[in-house]
Amino acid sequence: MTAESDVELVKFRRILLKLSGEALAGDDRYGISPAVVRKIAGEIGDVFRLGVDVAIVVGGGNIFRGTTGKALGMDRSTGDYMGMLATVINALALQDALEKLDIPSRVMTALQMQAVAEPYVRRRAIRHLEKRRVVILSGGTGNPFFTTDTAASLRAIEIGADILMKATKVDGVYDMDPVEYPEAKKIDTIAYLDVIQRQLRVMDLTAISLCMDNVLPISVFDLFAENSIRKIVCGERIGTLIS
Repeated sequence: MTAESDVELVKFRRILLKLSGEALAGDDRYGISPAVVRKIAGEIGDVFRLGVDVAIVVGGGNIFRGTTGKALGMDRSTGDYMGMLATVINALALQDALEKLDIPSRVMTALQMQAVAEPYVRRRAIRHLEKRRVVILSGGTGNPFFTTDTAASLRAIEIGADILMKATKVDGVYDMDPVEYPEAKKIDTIAYLDVIQRQLRVMDLTAISLCMDNVLPISVFDLFAENSIRKIVCGERIGTLIS
């Protein structure tokens, strides 16, 4: 199949990819795995070269979580701000990997940090996408008590993404936790309300509600399955579609 025919098959022209911090750690519990970051950057570059506008929201759980700080006796807001700083570290690592592949990118953050990243401005983010740059959005929403899942939903809506792609370590949404229950069954498609009513732990309820109110489809998929991002962008049904 030629590159031209691949471009014709692209179903989603603008995507927002939600990456968890844990994904960047690979098999390790904490930190950043250079090999994993390079692999992710390669997958992103693959769809970028198809002409797809790519925005990314990255988490920080491989470095620090706000809930971890609370468990240690910290003020929840302080812990959440520390978690936001962790997302900036991950964003810079991803930017470095992308630019080593000659893929132009910009890190934007909801926190003022002009020495390392641009402040997030919606119109500027859209302009970067129009100029064919990958935009990496860090710092969550800039507010404590909101997850990076909520930030991903919010940013996807703001930039006019066609789909929110939530990359995980499992191959979709299950009716029960597949780690605890081997008999759990994978769900191919599900409605937003069903996710909320059944309390399936896919994303937090604020994120799901935002997508539901704005009719933004969510694809939940295994990040480490071969060519998973490309397959979804080109309309192949893998993982679970929430719509």
